[in-house]
Amino acid sequence: MLPGPILSGDKVRLQPFRAADITPAYLSWLNDPEVVRYSNQRFRQHDESSCRAYLASFAGSANLFLSIQRLDDKRPVGTMTCYRSMPHGTADIGIMLGERQCWGQGLGLDAWTTLMGWLALQPGMRKITGGTLDANIGMRKIMERAGMQLEAVRRAQEILDGEPRDIVLYAKFLDR
Repeated sequence: MLPGPILSGDKVRLQPFRAADITPAYLSWLNDPEVVRYSNQRFRQHDESSCRAYLASFAGSANLFLSIQRLDDKRPVGTMTCYRSMPHGTADIGIMLGERQCWGQGLGLDAWTTLMGWLALQPGMRKITGGTLDANIGMRKIMERAGMQLEAVRRAQEILDGEPRDIVLYAKFLDR
């Protein structure tokens, strides 16, 4: 197993993503246009080889790649990333809830707040960030409900459905 935390929230368990997690279901999430609608993953075709290379990119770094599993049946439903800069005390997190039938059940918020809570306890951590396209209302709600504040807007930064869209960047400073 790769190094990293094993964390339990109210609805989900987070654990290091492993090569065994590269399943047909996982590949289907990455290649589902609706799942990756607001992600730059939508511009790539994913296969087992590309996923193994991505997983390998986390080896030897402070960054985390986590599997999200439902607590009730241990079913994988998504992934999270956490890119940490230890010298700066920052972490930028992202999430993909791949199982569409699980959307709207609070699993994403639980995963997000569970990882944020763990990060807040790490020595030297002072700020947690995340971002999305402005059109991704579900992700914006997760960040806002997790206590993050809108920090910046990158106007007309990316194209979605042929139209320029803003990237909204959220942050939470950790009070020590």
